[in-house]
Amino acid sequence: MLESRVKETIQDAAQKLTGARKRAFMAKVAIDYFDGSARKTETYLGWNRKSVQLGLHEHRSGITCIDNYQARGRQSIEAKLPRLEADIRDVVGEHTQADPKFQSTFGYLQVSARAVREALIEVKGYEDSELPTRQTMGNLLNRMGYRLKKHKK
Repeated sequence: MLESRVKETIQDAAQKLTGARKRAFMAKVAIDYFDGSARKTETYLGWNRKSVQLGLHEHRSGITCIDNYQARGRQSIEAKLPRLEADIRDVVGEHTQADPKFQSTFGYLQVSARAVREALIEVKGYEDSELPTRQTMGNLLNRMGYRLKKHKK
């Protein structure tokens, strides 16, 4: 069908493009060399068939789809549970201690992330399944400006 040099050149060009430009290029290659078939393009060039189909659709309709990259990934726990930070501050308020030398702005906690998690379940009525894990709770406390002290034995 295509020579290996031509195939490599096409793949290199597609790799250097992104978003709508890449899809438009893929659609043009599919139309010119593979009879507008996304499946043939996928088989021969190894491109994602759905991307080629979307490019062909954009080419036919004249409407370019906008990529929503911000919606990708996992939502932060603060976005899922907006009251969580305020509830954590209520729970850990009496267990917080300022830096004795006032060298940092962090508040030091005398309780563990596990204890904070358990207190949220008992006191604030959260379900176990909706709260983050102990590790994530520790990360959240760090983001909020708290530092966990190690337990002395």
